[in-house]
Amino acid sequence: MTGLATSFGSGAMTNSIADLEQAQTIFVIGSNTTEQHPVIGTRIRKAVRKGAKLVVADPRAIDLANIAAVHMRQRPGTDLALLNGMAHIILKEGLEDKEFIANRTEGFDEWRKVVETYTPARVSEITGIPIDDLFTAARLYAGNKPATICYAMGITQHTVGHNNVLAIANVAMLTGNIGKPGAGIDPLRGQNNVQGACDVGALPNFYPGYQKVIDDAAREKFAKAWGVSLPPKPGLVVGEMLNAAHEGKLKAMWIIGENVAMSDPDVQHVIASLKHLDFLVVSELFMTETAQLADVVLPAASFAEKDGTFSNTERRVQRVRKAVNPPGEARADWQIVCEVARRMSQVSSRKSQVADDSQPVTGDLGPETWNYASPAQIMDEIASLTPSYAGINYERIDAKGLQWPVPSKDHPGTPILHAEKFTRGKGLFSPVEHQEPAETPDQEFPFTLTTGRILQHYHTGSMTHRVAGLETLAPEERVELNPDDAAQMDILDGDCVRISSRRGIVESKAWVTERVGRGVIFMTFHYANALGNVLTNTAVDPVAKIPELKVCAVRVERV
Repeated sequence: MTGLATSFGSGAMTNSIADLEQAQTIFVIGSNTTEQHPVIGTRIRKAVRKGAKLVVADPRAIDLANIAAVHMRQRPGTDLALLNGMAHIILKEGLEDKEFIANRTEGFDEWRKVVETYTPARVSEITGIPIDDLFTAARLYAGNKPATICYAMGITQHTVGHNNVLAIANVAMLTGNIGKPGAGIDPLRGQNNVQGACDVGALPNFYPGYQKVIDDAAREKFAKAWGVSLPPKPGLVVGEMLNAAHEGKLKAMWIIGENVAMSDPDVQHVIASLKHLDFLVVSELFMTETAQLADVVLPAASFAEKDGTFSNTERRVQRVRKAVNPPGEARADWQIVCEVARRMSQVSSRKSQVADDSQPVTGDLGPETWNYASPAQIMDEIASLTPSYAGINYERIDAKGLQWPVPSKDHPGTPILHAEKFTRGKGLFSPVEHQEPAETPDQEFPFTLTTGRILQHYHTGSMTHRVAGLETLAPEERVELNPDDAAQMDILDGDCVRISSRRGIVESKAWVTERVGRGVIFMTFHYANALGNVLTNTAVDPVAKIPELKVCAVRVERV
């Protein structure tokens, strides 16, 4: 991507969570932080109480907007234009960090040619943000340093999500807000160990430590360590797997701890795809909507019932210790995977085909390969193959976790990335242009739906819907609808409404509120009986292959 690829490629924060309290300006874009990341949201509130200026860019009047110096309510899907517009103003007012640009970056002149076309008037027309607010935001971020940018899936879940992240990197490098305490770029991870899962290779195009599948040297290293021959092509992402299943090209799937029958876009397509499989296995804590479709359900242990590590959003690798024994036949994930692998090796020809049947994975997949004694032994293997984890073992993280990269056993960890240089040497400015979302409102579907979470429930609710207190606080879906739009359709607060898209129809109660602007509605994906992902679009970013969950066109009617 850019010189910040180490952090952005993995979605990791460049700085520590505690660093937020050293920032003089905090720019939050595409993140409802107090509801989706409440611990970090508390840190932001504390920083503001200490005098930091808060800039918020969000189509909704989220809670942080109440304490912001400026709230820019952009039209959904126009983040890139907003960021280019801020960069334009920073340049015109001479607020850029000339020394940082000259010494630490390249590609500036080509990028500047693009940004110069994003005048305040043009950006205001694209985004709907008043020109004065654009100036206020740009001046605060560039002139009140150190400044931090926090973002989440409101930036990435677009067909231009990859370019959105590049635009954020451009603005940070333009102002020199990288590699310093209180500065940096902080992508906020959406689940407790999604960072760790990516770090150790739970991606179709990377081995552990973001070593590329297409890199011959990396592939040879892992092939030698694992005693197998590895394919030179990346695998499929989730959406591609589901499409392949729907087309009959993928015959079997093993889903571990993911409720795709609620969390993925166009849920009716997801369910149909899973039903096309010859065989579906699900490892789960509960009988989720996905588990109910499985041929076999393997009971898994929860976080409190197993040993291991979590790597959190600030790159901190921490111990997880078993507090209680798992119930019944439930086992830790690593034990399930190893046991299934051992049994597969006994009944197979020790060969497995990749999706296109062109590159066999061969080698010794027998019992010895999967005979780990403990999670600590697995961590030792990770460290032996992953440069950023090389200095991590259970003894070192017994009392307190370490932030990768930790390249050696005597290295203290890295609280701040890119302090002296970027991964590629110099940071690369990337010219990126605004593009409209894959689906925009029209006469048939005149509203824009954007989706997210609420504080009381988490993800698909497989855990939180089992908590009586949370169910009392938020028992059902409520579709946020602007008062002016509601008045035009004769919809009152609490009325039942029907929301339709090109993919499906759901019904829910209306919450008439100014949290959303005119022409925009908001839903969650917490409730199976009124599921926003019945409506959402499967269009994906061509680079990151992330679906555009944050924007689709819908129709709203009173029932």
